[in-house]
Amino acid sequence: MAYKRLLVAIDLGATSDKIATKAATLARNQQAEIHVLHIVEPLSLTYGADLHLDTSELQEEINEQADTHLTRLAAHLNIPEQHCHLRSGRPEHEIPTLAKQIGADLIVLGSHGRWGLELLLGTTTDSVLGAADCDVLAVRVDREK
Repeated sequence: MAYKRLLVAIDLGATSDKIATKAATLARNQQAEIHVLHIVEPLSLTYGADLHLDTSELQEEINEQADTHLTRLAAHLNIPEQHCHLRSGRPEHEIPTLAKQIGADLIVLGSHGRWGLELLLGTTTDSVLGAADCDVLAVRVDREK
């Protein structure tokens, strides 16, 4: 089965290049369109009531840095700017939502090996897998081969 439209979701961390490169290679091999997504979790969601100050300037700076990094990564992989998506919210919600909106038939994201309590509580990858209407490819990023 050939995929036609891929959505690669990255956190812009150290493993993002590896995940995006694998997704871009897969897209090229399948002659598929590729979209790249990064979700910025709002500070109010991350820290909730623990923050008792205006974080709007800090949030804006985080968004600008994420946009710059996302654009740079996409340019490096020859992904068109209009296929770069920066969203705000929870990854487990935003990833399947955008996949539906763009008609993705494959979501590519990173997966770390989980053990113990982390395994029982679930991960973003598990949540996306349960919510997605399309295939999900988890790229292993916690070990080098």
